[in-house]
Amino acid sequence: MNEKYTMKKWFLFITAILMLYSSVARAGDFDDATDAYEKGNYDQAIELFLPLATQGNANAQYNLGLMYDEGKGVTQDYQEAIKWYRLAAEQGHESAQSNLLAAQFFLGSMYYTGDGVTQDYKEALKWYRLAVEQGEAVAQYNLGLMYDEGKTVTQDYARAYMWFNLAASKGHKGAEEIREKVAKIMTPAQIAEAQKMARDCEKKNYKNYE
Repeated sequence: MNEKYTMKKWFLFITAILMLYSSVARAGDFDDATDAYEKGNYDQAIELFLPLATQGNANAQYNLGLMYDEGKGVTQDYQEAIKWYRLAAEQGHESAQSNLLAAQFFLGSMYYTGDGVTQDYKEALKWYRLAVEQGEAVAQYNLGLMYDEGKTVTQDYARAYMWFNLAASKGHKGAEEIREKVAKIMTPAQIAEAQKMARDCEKKNYKNYE
């Protein structure tokens, strides 16, 4: 009995030592990756950040997202950047949460205007919807434009008014101006319904709003 107990203690001790060693090694790799990045050795930084990010290191995930976002050491790829930002953001990484929102909005704008990609309103709509779920005012404004103009979606002035109203409430001046123009072609009942939709959407934190 004592022999078994002693062996178990040794097993737990060795396991703890290995875990500590592994943690120290990962920390060392992260420091080396950060050092390589700061020196402009992006290929080496990518090589070191990738396994750490794959293992769930939020800082490495964020930095990998940043490199794809900026095209450092890799071909610029906003969708890949979003993938890594999202993984880091899910672990509470504040900078990743901010950059995820920016990347979603930027990708939506690229597809909307055809800047650097084939113009695709359906893809723009997809990325704008992800951005508005985080309360991004400019994305709300652009989504309003899509409903106002009937791009990819059925033209819907009430829904356009709703998005313009939400963006305007965050101080977006353009949204405030175009909301008033849309209001002139709506009935008072339609405006009241659109305002109710905006309140409901806000209560749901911009999720499941359509």
